[in-house]
Amino acid sequence: MKQEKYVWYASYGSNLSRDRFLCYIKGGQPKGSEKIEVGCLDKSLPIKEETYIINHPLYFAKESIRWQNQGVAFIGLTKAEKYKTFSRKYLITLEQFLDVVKQENNGATFSIELDEVMQSGSKTFRESWYGTILYLGDNDEGIPIFTFTSDWDLDVSFNKPSNEYLSMIIEGLKKNVLLSDIEIVNYLSTKQGIEGFYNKVDIEKLMNKLSK
Repeated sequence: MKQEKYVWYASYGSNLSRDRFLCYIKGGQPKGSEKIEVGCLDKSLPIKEETYIINHPLYFAKESIRWQNQGVAFIGLTKAEKYKTFSRKYLITLEQFLDVVKQENNGATFSIELDEVMQSGSKTFRESWYGTILYLGDNDEGIPIFTFTSDWDLDVSFNKPSNEYLSMIIEGLKKNVLLSDIEIVNYLSTKQGIEGFYNKVDIEKLMNKLSK
């Protein structure tokens, strides 16, 4: 494996679910989603997967046609130790990462040099929901970790996610991040876009449906 050709992609939304993320790799329609993904040109599975904490705030906003025209996950641009967003990171090729970004931007073509992102910490390549790439640092082996979000940095109206979208996140937190039920409830119930729309009982009900 040539290190410079691989990157870690840290997912914090529906891609916490491995099955959902693999639709971006292999193509297909994720459970609960309204859209069929085209997949990457290279459909190889991730080399490794790990749980990772992102020190940026998680929130839900906008109305996604993929997810019942309701809110989806973003992270703010401000880094601080007080923020702890659970993510699942996947070790994939640079080309696969760029293909995933392209799919998250509805197939839009773009050009970006990740070296520039690493130098500045973030770079907006397109005025779109997921048009800003964040550099989160390197792992112990020196492989860079990236994710993507918006450039509005919390300056947006928060919006509740659909049951289907939130269930996908719960599934990822439970099966991949390995959080307990109470940890998931406490984690999600305080997030902007969920707080005030879902209470702890609502989240528990979604969790129980996944267990059936």
